[in-house]
Amino acid sequence: MTFRPEMTVDEAFAAHPHARWVFAAYHLSGCNGCSRSSAETLAEVADGYKLPLEKLLADLNSLGGGFHTPI
Repeated sequence: MTFRPEMTVDEAFAAHPHARWVFAAYHLSGCNGCSRSSAETLAEVADGYKLPLEKLLADLNSLGGGFHTPI
């Protein structure tokens, strides 16, 4: 699995146990428990916070293994 622009924040957090660390590195700790942002896509978050989407995706995808797969 890879992180994609259309993936929601909730999906990203569910996909990898350390995705929250990447968000924290961008000072996006407000995403924890924020119902509005958890339904936003990664592209929307990057746009809203004026972050380079490709860098955010690269950082998330650099997490490597450890993805959670739904049953």
